[in-house]
Amino acid sequence: MDKLEKLESQSIFIIREAYKSFKNIGMLWSIGKDSTVLLWLAKKAFFGHVPFELIHVDTNFKIPEMITYRDKIAKELKLRLVVGQNKEALANKRTFVDGLDRISCCKELKSNALKYTLDGAWERRVYDPKTDSWSEIKNAPAYNAVIVGVRSDEEGSRSKERVFSARDEKSEWDASTQPPELWNLYKTEFAPKTHVRVHPLLEWTELNIWEYIQRENIPVIPVYFNQGDGKRYRSLGCYPCTSPVSSEAKNPQEIIEELVSGKFKNIAERSGRAQDKEGGGTLEALRKEGYM
Repeated sequence: MDKLEKLESQSIFIIREAYKSFKNIGMLWSIGKDSTVLLWLAKKAFFGHVPFELIHVDTNFKIPEMITYRDKIAKELKLRLVVGQNKEALANKRTFVDGLDRISCCKELKSNALKYTLDGAWERRVYDPKTDSWSEIKNAPAYNAVIVGVRSDEEGSRSKERVFSARDEKSEWDASTQPPELWNLYKTEFAPKTHVRVHPLLEWTELNIWEYIQRENIPVIPVYFNQGDGKRYRSLGCYPCTSPVSSEAKNPQEIIEELVSGKFKNIAERSGRAQDKEGGGTLEALRKEGYM
């Protein structure tokens, strides 16, 4: 069994364990490469069927191709898709493009939107593959756990995570109180009202992700590849705060070469994400309040 097979097997085990352990569970789908690999693993875990809802937080400022890709894949794979959004913040122009600072914008459009979509306080827009239609659902039941595609190598605060990561009833996270996880033994029983984030990709690296995408021929959003202008996205987010990188890579193999011995071998993956450069541990502060 090679490294990718071991990672795949471990992740599938975690996904199945999470589904068995929590009554109302969903999976966050950011449309990026990591959560798309996670979707692929979920399909493998349940023999082609995804038995839980996929949840996407739409800030209204995502790269347009991301939304097109999201709706296309949801329809093709017959996924039940839940979309949450902070409509009140958008209506009142509490956003970065309207003058708010980046971190406050992230809190409004990402942290708060995620928190109140997960607990059912806010309306959810839902795609039903059985009827191929969208509807608005109010007062939906809360998710007591969600599966998330974060990796420990991606960013400093994420290296403090556990596979089964407890949040309080407000979805707030305290890294110092996380239970130990030794010898792949995971704590799956938590106090009432605890919200749990499950991280099956925690031990994967950016290189592992692209190696797996290549091996499995996973269809990812084309903006990850150079479309002829010498640029591509390495990490996806909102377009006002996310910049493409200069790259000639047109396929997974060429991206792998850039990561192994090329131009991105020693450059952080999220170097194109402006909110990560604000300083002062701001991304960790956001994550403590419920951000992914």
